Amino acid sequence: MTLIKSISGFRGTIGGASGENLTPIDAVLFAAAYGTWLKNKSPKSKIKVVIGRDARISGPMISQLVSNTLIGLGIDVLDLGLSTTPTVEIAVPRERADGGIIFTASHNPKQWNALKLLNRCGEFLSSEAGMEVLTLAASGEFLFAEVDELGTLSIDNSYLQKHIDAILALPLVNVQAVKAANFNVVVDAVNSTGGVFVPALLGALGVTRITELYCTPTGHFPHNPEPLPEHLGDLAATIQSANADLGITVDPDVDRLAMVCEDGTMFGEEYTLVAVADYVLSKTPGPTVSNLSSTRALRDVTEEKYGEIYAAAAVGEVNVVEKMKEIGAVIGGEGNGGIIYPASHYGRDALVGIALFLSLLAERQCKASELRDSYPSYTIAKNKIELTPGIDVDAILKHMAERYQNHEVDLTDGVKIYLGKEWVHLRKSNTEPIIRIYSESKSVDTANELGRKIMAEIAALVP
Repeated sequence: MTLIKSISGFRGTIGGASGENLTPIDAVLFAAAYGTWLKNKSPKSKIKVVIGRDARISGPMISQLVSNTLIGLGIDVLDLGLSTTPTVEIAVPRERADGGIIFTASHNPKQWNALKLLNRCGEFLSSEAGMEVLTLAASGEFLFAEVDELGTLSIDNSYLQKHIDAILALPLVNVQAVKAANFNVVVDAVNSTGGVFVPALLGALGVTRITELYCTPTGHFPHNPEPLPEHLGDLAATIQSANADLGITVDPDVDRLAMVCEDGTMFGEEYTLVAVADYVLSKTPGPTVSNLSSTRALRDVTEEKYGEIYAAAAVGEVNVVEKMKEIGAVIGGEGNGGIIYPASHYGRDALVGIALFLSLLAERQCKASELRDSYPSYTIAKNKIELTPGIDVDAILKHMAERYQNHEVDLTDGVKIYLGKEWVHLRKSNTEPIIRIYSESKSVDTANELGRKIMAEIAALVP
């Protein structure tokens, strides 16, 4: 059982002892810290927070605990109920709210839940803001409202349609082309809120042939909810039996998007962003951003196909957003299927990704597998080295950067070494003595070989 406190929020497993798991006491503590932080930052006499949740079994409990704590602080709460992370993100500025919370543990199994914290722009908290909330939680210094100053609770079930309407209004979403393509689509939503939102979006886009797989929002995930190839066997089989054009899968809070081709092969989470960026760049040229552990294919498409600027950001959505704003990126995201499209909002949004991807597929008039084959083909291998406590990881990373100083080296987040069109990314864990080693090449064997080479060099540095 686990409780993780970080600058991006609080997540843990339900049940067990407080302080070690996400218990009701911990949910109240973290809600009080966040609410107090908002009050300290706002000159307003009355502030508002938007909340929403995925379909996890523990969702109603956590939601009620948090909303009542905020009300006890004198904060008004607008509850969207069953929702998605990007839906809450767009609702915060629309409602002129001071913050937002999504109750979801993203791709983690059903025993997990979390409080994801947003600022008044509907974006994840900065590192500085996150540390301030953590400090407040540790202090326990909260001042609750007197009876005449308690907050209020409002319910708003309209944001499913509002989110869809906002997507349909995006100039690059070609509803006419998608409708004319008459796509046959299978959706796997792991029995969470994507089972409501994704079919509704497809219907609004004019897709009439939809096979729903695990689309009842019960919170009982039928398989590991992370949209990785090893978890998508049922989706691949259903695509082939239904003679479908495409399979779409999202994680429980609908901020990660993966596609499966008409022949049951994986389009690849890494390539969701590549394809959407290709479409966006073809219409609105400009810079792109992904995190340092994402595929090089985005850089190739950006620089070689469109002659635009690509930049890499530290791992983490807030870092990607910061870099996108800095260089004025027209599209960005993370290689885990996270699409961030500024014309919509600065947050990973699988629904926006679906609309843009289908617009691309409809305009190109090709099969999903053919679209995938049109992009540079890379494979990422993920490894790690476990080190004994006391080892100076920073010194090891510095040594590796110096060893490869004649190559392109990026020190933004750990050490990323570019070896031609191959790369290896070394990052230290913040919670345990390990170095994560991601490597990318044209084949899985070559990527693993590159990773093993770097691991051997690191091992030679350890006494």
